[in-house]
Amino acid sequence: MDPVRITTAFIPVADPAAAARWYSRSLGLHIHSVDEWSAVLGPGADAASTSLTLLGPASGIQAEPGLAWATCNFAVADLVRVRAELESQGFEPSAITGAPEICRFFTLQDPDGNTLLLTDR
Repeated sequence: MDPVRITTAFIPVADPAAAARWYSRSLGLHIHSVDEWSAVLGPGADAASTSLTLLGPASGIQAEPGLAWATCNFAVADLVRVRAELESQGFEPSAITGAPEICRFFTLQDPDGNTLLLTDR
C-alpha cells in the first residue's frame, strides 16, 4: 500500500475571501486561490504542500462557522512570540498551556468564531 498523505484541513467560514485575508495577515499563510466557494491557503507558495481550505456557504459544506474545537493545529516555531503578536493585534488568545516535553499550545478564535489550536510542534 502506498503511504497516505494528509493534504488539507477544512474550516467553515462565512466569507472565504475575508477569512483568507485574516488567515494570511494573522498567521502568515500564503493565499493560493479564492473564489465564492472557498479559499485555499498554505505555508508557502507551493500549492502542492499541505493546505488549509476555508469553505464558505456556497461550497455546500454541512458545517457552520463557529467550531467549538479546532479541526487541525497550526505549528509555529516560537509559540510565545506568536501569541504576543496576536495579542498586540487585539486578539484574545488563551494562555499557553500543555507540557514542554510533550506539546505546548494556546487557542484563538478566528473572526467566524472557529477555535484554532496553535502548537509548538
